[in-house]
Formats: sequence, structure tokens, C-alpha cells
Amino acid sequence: MSNGPAGHVARSTVRPHRETGRQGPIRTFLHTADGIPVDSVYDPGPVVYEAASPAPEASAFPSGGLVFVIAHGFTGDVDRPHVRRVAGVLRGYGAVVTFSFRGHGRSGGRSTVGDKEVLDLAAAVEWARGLGHARVVTVGFSMGGSVVLRHAALRPGTVDAVVSVSSPARWYYRGTAPMRRLHWLVTRPGGRLVSRYGLRTRIHHRDWDPVPLSPVEAVPGLAPTPLLLVHGDRDGYFPLDHPRMLAEAAGDHGELWVEPGMGHAEHAADDALMARIGDWAVSAAG
Repeated sequence: MSNGPAGHVARSTVRPHRETGRQGPIRTFLHTADGIPVDSVYDPGPVVYEAASPAPEASAFPSGGLVFVIAHGFTGDVDRPHVRRVAGVLRGYGAVVTFSFRGHGRSGGRSTVGDKEVLDLAAAVEWARGLGHARVVTVGFSMGGSVVLRHAALRPGTVDAVVSVSSPARWYYRGTAPMRRLHWLVTRPGGRLVSRYGLRTRIHHRDWDPVPLSPVEAVPGLAPTPLLLVHGDRDGYFPLDHPRMLAEAAGDHGELWVEPGMGHAEHAADDALMARIGDWAVSAAG
């Protein structure tokens, strides 16, 4: 499998719509800018065709419209039930791209726990644009929540709105028991072994060098892109000072929802919350 530019389609396991005569999902590997194959799925959602376009069966992809690009949390992947459930709800509001970060699931490479993952998201966003979508909203959870913030700041103008759910505000946080366990997984050889075989997540052994821009440092660079921050008041990983720091850094262009009784990330984001996020995205992305 040869390396190509970010967003390059390396292989597809589902034939394009023009070959099957119907709208359906596409599963393929994308290549990131640093050559990592990323397992990705596109679901066209409720497709609306332009009046001047040929009959639907003659078109390969939807013309324009909204697409959600979902960035999962650490140890997730494109096939995890909670990722598929979130995608299923957002499918009611637009097309959906899901993918597995490097080191997760069938994707290549090793996880850098939020650093190089910006390149994975960039490839998925570029693919979504290449499929004809005029509006792109990134939706990230936990680690993915930090990645969507950094991606939008580092690549201004590439997305139309950003939703970050359960994101940390700063790096190296060890103030909760779950985060101390996570640091053991990431920093110890035995922890990385457990992660590889028990959690299907392959973690890079090298420390960050240099340390990447933190989420709270990235947030001011998002303006004027609309930003929604979502956090549960029972999040066991990151307490409420994290979303409040992010909201303060965002200023007027950011909106914070503190959800009563909600825990952490995709598992805790129920269908009703995801539907509210879908409504927000439709309005915010124009």
C-alpha cells in the first residue's frame, strides 16, 4: 500500500454509489500526511441532490450539504458500538465520516495520545470535502475532543464548526484515578502491553518532543469558527475546571454546556444529547 497525501483514498471495501445504483456507506483507508493508513467510513446520511443534477441513481455522491467528522476517544475505534451509536444519531442531521485514530483498531501506526492524531483528522476532513460537502463539523470526544480543538486552531478555515465533548484543557493531568491509570498505560512498558492486547490500542513509546499545543492554548485560535464545549458534571476523568478553562479561553465565540448527571465522553453522551448537538451544528454551520 503506497503512501499518498492526506485524504488520499488507498483502498475501498464498498463499491461507489454509481456502481451499485444506490446510496450506501463507503469504507476505505486514507493516508495521512505522514503516511499512516487510517481506517475510515463514510455514510451519506439523508442525501439531498441539487435540482440541476442527474437522477439520484446517476450521482456518486451528495451535492454539498453538511457532514460530521467524528473523532473518537482513546481506546475507541470506528467499529466500537458507542462510536456507531453516536454516528447513527448524527446521521439524521447530515452525512457522517468516522475513522479510527492511528494505533486504534485497523488503522496503522501507534497512538501519540493526541499529538499526531491531528493529521488523522485532517485526512478525514479533506476526504469529506472531496466527497462534495460544503459544510464540515468536527465532533470529538475526550482525546478526540482535544484533537478537534487543535486541528481547528492549526488549520484555520478548514471546518465550519467544532464540537468538543469531555476534552481535557491541559496536558499531563493526573488529578483523578482514571487519569492516573491512563498515564500508567501510556508511560510504562507493561501498561502499553496491556493496552495493545487488552484494549486493541497500540501506543508509541516515545515522549512528546516537542510538547504539542495544549487544548486551552489552541482554543483562542479557533475564532471566528463556532465552538461548542460539552462536559458532564460527573465526569470521572476531567473535573469541571477543564471545560471552564476552555470556555474562558474561547471567549464570545464559544458556548459551554455543562450536562447534569453526565459522565465521560461517548459512553455518557446519550441520544438526546447527540440530537441537541446535531441541532446546534445545523444552525452553527449555516
